[in-house]
Amino acid sequence: MTVTNDTEAPAMPRLKEKYRSEIMPGLREEFGIANVMQIPGLTKVVVNMGVGEAARDAKLIQGAVADLSAITGQKPKISRAKKSIAQFKLREGQPIGASVTLRGDRMWEFLDRLVSLALPRIRDFRGLNPNQFDGKGNYTFGLTEQVMFHEVDPDKVDRQRGMDITVVTSATTDDQGRSLLKRLGFPFKEA
Repeated sequence: MTVTNDTEAPAMPRLKEKYRSEIMPGLREEFGIANVMQIPGLTKVVVNMGVGEAARDAKLIQGAVADLSAITGQKPKISRAKKSIAQFKLREGQPIGASVTLRGDRMWEFLDRLVSLALPRIRDFRGLNPNQFDGKGNYTFGLTEQVMFHEVDPDKVDRQRGMDITVVTSATTDDQGRSLLKRLGFPFKEA
């Protein structure tokens, strides 16, 4: 008995397709890269939401987990306190944050939504700071609230929660990383 598979492979994310067809050749030409494997690419995206108030109210972490799940489409990992700190009324093992690591197609879909939908919805947005690279081509920036993502219903938000987004690239220098993200559509401020 033979089994036929009639299901099609899922469509390639729009941003990933653009990367392979337009951005890779452009980066190769810009930096004079001979080996295709040395062209800068995306490795992963980490979305981190710190909830310091969860030390006093344990229910706040559930809201952060729900928001991160809706935004990224993946269940977050809850970060717990490593040490007790009396001044902050913090006990070892208490939940104090949530983070998600995105790879593969989910990463590409998230970045596409971030660049094309979420960042333009920020009030008084002047662009991302182009100087927040870490020296190895990775970029980290913070957002002050979660309602700019259309997956989050503004009426059901109990409080504003900021988040840090880290884009990890395979670039070796900040210039390569900056060029890659600029070509992907990241709106950097002009110097």
